[in-house]
Amino acid sequence: MAVVVNLRSLRKARDRAAKRAEADQNAVKYGRSKSERERDAAEADKARRDLDGHERE
Repeated sequence: MAVVVNLRSLRKARDRAAKRAEADQNAVKYGRSKSERERDAAEADKARRDLDGHERE
């Protein structure tokens, strides 16, 4: 006897899996760890302070 399958739920599961795969790819492509973000912020802050320190009055 055949198993009854709800096509709507299969389509939704397929779409969810595709979105999850795309999100994983974007995380690898664009994602940065917290320590990397903090390091970049500290470097930008230091560059701003150094630039302000060389300002002529």
